[in-house]
Amino acid sequence: MFDNLKSVAIYARVSTEEQAEEGYSIQAQLDTLRQYAKQNRYIVSKEYKDEGISGKSIQNRPQLQQLLRDAKQGLFQEVIVWKINRISRNQLDLLTIVDELQKHGVSFRSYTENFETETPMGRFALQMMGSVAELERNTIVDNVKMGMKQRARQGKWNGGKVLGYESVEVEGSTFRKRKETRLVIVESEAALVRMIFEKYASGKGIKAIANELNHLGYKTKWGKPFSVVAVKDILNNPLYVGKIRFNKQENWTVKRRKGTNASPILADGEHEPIISEELWNTVQAMYKTKSEKPAQVFHGSFPFTGVMRCPMCGHGMVAQRATRKNKNGEIKYTLYYQCGQFANKGSAVCRANSVRADYAEEEILARIEKIVSQPQITADVAKELGQRQEVDKEPLEQELKHVDKKLADLKRKISKYFVLYENDQLEAEELRKRVRELSEMEQRLSIRKAEIENQLKSGDITPIPFEVLKGMLREFRKVFKRADHVKRKQLVHALIKEITVTSGRKIDKIEWKFDDLKETLLVS
Repeated sequence: MFDNLKSVAIYARVSTEEQAEEGYSIQAQLDTLRQYAKQNRYIVSKEYKDEGISGKSIQNRPQLQQLLRDAKQGLFQEVIVWKINRISRNQLDLLTIVDELQKHGVSFRSYTENFETETPMGRFALQMMGSVAELERNTIVDNVKMGMKQRARQGKWNGGKVLGYESVEVEGSTFRKRKETRLVIVESEAALVRMIFEKYASGKGIKAIANELNHLGYKTKWGKPFSVVAVKDILNNPLYVGKIRFNKQENWTVKRRKGTNASPILADGEHEPIISEELWNTVQAMYKTKSEKPAQVFHGSFPFTGVMRCPMCGHGMVAQRATRKNKNGEIKYTLYYQCGQFANKGSAVCRANSVRADYAEEEILARIEKIVSQPQITADVAKELGQRQEVDKEPLEQELKHVDKKLADLKRKISKYFVLYENDQLEAEELRKRVRELSEMEQRLSIRKAEIENQLKSGDITPIPFEVLKGMLREFRKVFKRADHVKRKQLVHALIKEITVTSGRKIDKIEWKFDDLKETLLVS
């Protein structure tokens, strides 16, 4: 098949931090491995590269996952990497990958460490090098965390953009081979921060503050309208009273808010405070009192959040409850769907455009019943959902074009930041933050791109028994009414792609998650 020449695959990876700090290059890795293959008369069957992606996890690397699928198809005989830590810094992941390759008759070779897995000694060397790589990674992580904690205890800022301040270079000082920085007040932004604290202290609510700021044309540090979360983060940030807080969240990428540290580092900062301690204490006491109030309980189900769209901005609509008291003292609740942008950012961004929940549910269920009550349509819909369909490719191809455009835009932005860094117009600290954010977006888009490409290639849609689907559609209202809140939402999202609303706050069109019945299903 290969005319006695070994067919190989090349895999290269570089993380955001390595690009910014260590000078690693995807191109340099590829060029080195191409030259090596040429010298050994290997045929390079395919090249795979995961750019700006950490080696911590193997699941979030689309090109590595594609390599493993191609190995299963027998597209090459060996995988070559520049160093084993390009594949993974986690030994278990590394050995799992190598074992998977060997199952399909594919060997693994590291160019720098000069070993391969075709021999017992090579496999032993791999295990040793894998242990060293994992130890190296864990040591680096621990050292960086230790250094950042020490800086925080000394009142130093560990980096990032924050409203009210800018980070400036300290003359003649360095930290870990980089320029030392400190926080300096930006008075125009500081005035806005003081306004937020003073309005809250005067009794104004968080949403009302966000709404007012947006009406006045103010923006966050990132140039976006203020949301409830943005205002809340400012009110809870001790930086503004002259403190440095660090390590509030631990292992954010894995634990998210579950990793909240009950005892974060809190130290007097080197920077100048924006608000007084008296104002800070007043705001914190008020915030604590309000947060201790029991959360509102929404009586009812809102299964159409996420698929129902605001007629003005197209944003998803969220739950809203209106309360009123009758003459006899009885409290009555009316449930609505309202624009999520309005709920979070106020009337400067959009209007409520409220749709009564009881009307929406009855209208949508009636339309679904009308459509699926016809036996032939029920059968067609069930068949459409349960089989592989070529027509599914059109929306996927459109989405793929959109993802490719977004990826190209992100790469241009990342390259722009590196140029600014090389021209000394951007600090390494700021570079890492900006590129990390863009790279996280790029990683999510790359994963989605790989999913779309695989679906287009294989056409796989998990089959559902035909008779089960027919029965479910015929008895849709009964199934819906019997289901709990979670199952109702799952049922809606499994069948409906989008529900549009008219400017008169009435249900307009229902778009299903399949295409060849679209014209029929859009009819009111």
